[in-house]
Amino acid sequence: MRCLAPVVHQTPMTESATFNALTGSHLHFKLENLQRTGSFKLRGSYNKISHLSLQQAAQGIVTASAGNHAQGVAFSAAEQKIKAKIFMPENTPKAKVQATSDYGAQVVLTGESYQESFEAALMDQQKTGATFIHAFDDYQVMAGQGTVAVEMLKQCPELQTVFVPIGGGGLAAGVATYLKNINRDIRVIGVQSECAPAVYNRYHQREDSIPEHISGIAEGILVKKPGQKTFPIIDQYLDDVVTVSDQEIAQAMILMLERSKLLVEGAGAAALAAVLSGRVPVRGKHAGLIISGGNTDSEQLPVLKQMALSNDAVL
Repeated sequence: MRCLAPVVHQTPMTESATFNALTGSHLHFKLENLQRTGSFKLRGSYNKISHLSLQQAAQGIVTASAGNHAQGVAFSAAEQKIKAKIFMPENTPKAKVQATSDYGAQVVLTGESYQESFEAALMDQQKTGATFIHAFDDYQVMAGQGTVAVEMLKQCPELQTVFVPIGGGGLAAGVATYLKNINRDIRVIGVQSECAPAVYNRYHQREDSIPEHISGIAEGILVKKPGQKTFPIIDQYLDDVVTVSDQEIAQAMILMLERSKLLVEGAGAAALAAVLSGRVPVRGKHAGLIISGGNTDSEQLPVLKQMALSNDAVL
């Protein structure tokens, strides 16, 4: 926590009477969409980059990201005056690409998902000798992400359940490790998109094949396979992993915008989607929802509104 303090904001944790009434519970929103760079990813990337040796820093860094990790790495590299090259999927929202470039990183768009960008970044790392900053499968990155949970318990000690979105699992692993070592009675629930349920499938011991193509509105958690380091931690500490549909995510995004005036991205709305869909009972409980990011293209709002309203049971 100490090395992050000068750079990372302690984000607000808020409660909404509207959502409490909708769910019959106390929902506490951890607003990482208000974090610098627009997501929690800054925590892990800065923690990792600030611990690089002088030799590693001189060789530069390379990474792959669906957007939020890219911005966290680019910002952290600029703070440390380190050259950064970042590979991103071709369908990454323009806002994320532009923000990453504005922080001074070299951006390379390649592949349809994180996996293809990851493979391209690894090839580049082998050629250049730069240090690879993994988006999730790194213990220092996980530790940085886990500081979200440290703040949550300070802000709301009565938490009984915490919902955390999962892509590769860095945030879930960091958050669950901290919470379960402080209070094993706190339930930790992972939330994945139905479009990319790799962690869900492995956690529930279902078919574990890697899909050829993935797409969806929650690009921040569209990861084809879980991390080798993150999954054992998730398997040990999480109480459950659930999935939500794109429609449920769109409904949550529109509800947060209309009722709480908060613009969040698909991955950032996944936790609320899981609660509103009733995947996990929270009635009468204090539940913490990690709103992981707010980097979304505003021009997509009409499409999201249409998706949310189709066969809608909540709005």
